[in-house]
Amino acid sequence: MLFVLCVSIGIIKTEILVDSIMKFTIERASLLKTLGHMQSIVEKRNTIPVLSNVRIEALNGEISFKATDMDTEITEMAEAGVSETGATTAPAHMLYDIVRKLSDGADVEITFPDEKGQLTIASGRSKFSLSTIGVEDFPVISGDALPINFVMEKEELKDVIDRTKFAVSTEETRYYLNGVYMHAKKEGEAKVLRVVATDGHRLACVESPLPQGAENLAGVIIPRKTITEVRKLLDDNGAENVTVSMSENKVRFALNDVTLTSKLIDGTYPDYERVIPTDNDKNLELGVKELSSAVDRVSVVAERTRAIKMITGSAKVTIMTSSPDLGSASEEVEAKYEGDSIEIGYNFRYLLDILNEIKGDSVRISFTDGTSPSVIHDTSDSSAIYVLMPMRV
Repeated sequence: MLFVLCVSIGIIKTEILVDSIMKFTIERASLLKTLGHMQSIVEKRNTIPVLSNVRIEALNGEISFKATDMDTEITEMAEAGVSETGATTAPAHMLYDIVRKLSDGADVEITFPDEKGQLTIASGRSKFSLSTIGVEDFPVISGDALPINFVMEKEELKDVIDRTKFAVSTEETRYYLNGVYMHAKKEGEAKVLRVVATDGHRLACVESPLPQGAENLAGVIIPRKTITEVRKLLDDNGAENVTVSMSENKVRFALNDVTLTSKLIDGTYPDYERVIPTDNDKNLELGVKELSSAVDRVSVVAERTRAIKMITGSAKVTIMTSSPDLGSASEEVEAKYEGDSIEIGYNFRYLLDILNEIKGDSVRISFTDGTSPSVIHDTSDSSAIYVLMPMRV
């Protein structure tokens, strides 16, 4: 039986389920991995006590774990030897820390309730008892129907996330930039899935083949935390494909026994195409590793200002920086360039973030002058484009 609880952030479903006797044995490695996913979702500080807890339900032969921060919810199933089926909630971070410090290869026995009505964790000679909160107080956000459904290869999803998430804004004032923008786009005769992120200083725009079922994806903003957690799951999970489901206000990622559901950012993403220059006619081409290494070395002197200057030449580019307090540094890198020499300043961290995502051997930086946005391409891959604003040096 369910009832609906109306609160200021929306309609949240709360399950009516009385705690019952629960007893199971699970491998420590499996439990630790699952609890690692749970505690990533749970905030360290909560005004609502039950949100600090992970919901644990013993079923026939497996355990259901669930955690939420009211915006994001994760559910994961794990195999276990179940003696008694039942459910309760326990502190997520404390439970994770306990299991993390148990011996490798051990089995963990969890029992609820003990003689004090608490959850007992036993392994070898170690035994812990934790206070619980009833499952009837645990909120659920994942019950809605999500009409848009498509499947992406795990490696493809990892790739588009890696090449965009570094550009997501962390400024809460422009909340609509605090996530990646995903939508279907027609490029000539082909349709693509386009993923975009920007913080106003740099922009990343990546395309991948449009999955079947995503044709009507008009545009959603997936929160930064959700993207971060999905990326972790992609590394931890053995699934080859990911099922993505969306509605106007929610997104769900399903990988084998793990499901992550999140609210979307309710806002209008800016017209990012307007800030991508189309007339940058001066092209600088050079090796990615050589440029990254040079910028990294010169940046030692630029840690405070984060500013470096690039001066183009016909066969080289000079990277330099100076600081009244620390000194100066410069380095030359071989390059291909035609045109008048240009001096342009960049935030070295922003430049390195982009260069780290260039997969080919060389990179092309296009600009019109030293004050306009630069466009950066991987010379061997046209599926991604990066825009970097210059910095006054």
